[in-house]
Amino acid sequence: MEYLEIEGGKKLKGEVSVNTSKNAAVALLMASLVNRGTTTLKNVPQIEEVNRLLEVMKSVGVQIKAKGRDLKIKVPRDIRIDKIDRVSAMKTRSIILMIGALAGRLKKYSIPQSGGCKLGSRTIKPHLFALEKLGMKIETEAKNFSVICEKLYSEKEIVMYEAGDTATENVLLAATQVSGKTKIKLASANYMVQDLCFFLEKLGVKIKGIGNMTLEIEGKKEINKDISYEISEDPIEAMFFFSLAIVTKSQILIKRCPIDFLELELLKLEKMGFKYKIVSQYLAKNKKTKLVDIQTYSSVLRALEEKIHPATPSSAGINIDNLPFFVPIAMMAHGKTLIHDWVYENRAIYFVELNRLGAKITLLDPHRVFVEGFGKLIPAEMMCPPALRPAAIILVAMLAIPGKSILREVYSINRGYENLEKRLSLLGANIKLIKQ
Repeated sequence: MEYLEIEGGKKLKGEVSVNTSKNAAVALLMASLVNRGTTTLKNVPQIEEVNRLLEVMKSVGVQIKAKGRDLKIKVPRDIRIDKIDRVSAMKTRSIILMIGALAGRLKKYSIPQSGGCKLGSRTIKPHLFALEKLGMKIETEAKNFSVICEKLYSEKEIVMYEAGDTATENVLLAATQVSGKTKIKLASANYMVQDLCFFLEKLGVKIKGIGNMTLEIEGKKEINKDISYEISEDPIEAMFFFSLAIVTKSQILIKRCPIDFLELELLKLEKMGFKYKIVSQYLAKNKKTKLVDIQTYSSVLRALEEKIHPATPSSAGINIDNLPFFVPIAMMAHGKTLIHDWVYENRAIYFVELNRLGAKITLLDPHRVFVEGFGKLIPAEMMCPPALRPAAIILVAMLAIPGKSILREVYSINRGYENLEKRLSLLGANIKLIKQ
């Protein structure tokens, strides 16, 4: 029962480094289950979503030793899936990755149905249809996914029913554990999928097409290798700080931004009037991901004529998790912005919550909103919605609005952001975390 007390309207200054990715971290934690050797994950984000998965892994017998931000993971031969911590498992959608991760270890197992953000209907059919191609039988029960996996086999070609990030990761984890080649078509090429591929390559799995929508995997029946891997940075957290700099008209140096996954977002913002400069470029510690440091400047923004929408499998678009940050940005832009969140049925509904802060947001349908800029914004007391990014954009808006705001039930934010109030305070924000 924690809440944030915010005195908004202050210009920020200084520098902040983007942390490692939540979505990559949870995928790599699940990927460690395929390894019979010792896995060392470096620079693991200290967030609630990771904590829940660690509780689950420990409950089934996985040995985990923490040293600072690094985790040393050793998986036993006999995983006690019957001892799984159901409470922790049901708090994270990432638990669904256990289906693919355990495919090469257990012939029969049951995984609790997943939780995470409440964003409307989120079908798991893309997972099931693809995994069944590899020989798995999965039944969806009232509270569980019941899995039978007598024998895994490679598949010449799997067409993803939907190019989802987690679904692609699940198929990768299963295909990794079977000898032979498997081709995945309409695979996600998103940042967390690429990080997973880089990790699996270190385990000796051969993967072609990383960064494209067709992946070819040559798996191994048993993987036993001691490896160390450093998780890459989070483009969604970078976008959080871009939006914060824009709405507070602040000059901030945002370091370690994974530029390949932010280029279109920055182009859209540039056309809106956002002023920034890339001051340095280098590789992440995984030696794969391109990072840049970006200096932001106070900017006057105008709404785009075109709608802002996320990517589809066949067209370019911004990252689906970066889309919500355009809502508080559009609130500070001259004109009217159409934002189309076609993926989730309920997320656009949460955007209208910002009207309690004086925003002018009109819900057109469950997927689309009009945001009219420069409303008379006011501080307020609000509850976080049960979804990470909609909760984060309320915080961004509150930091821009002069006066005292209170944001309650911040667990949604803590799922994906580490020590956020402390990092914001270092930039000059007047923000306090109050524990009841």
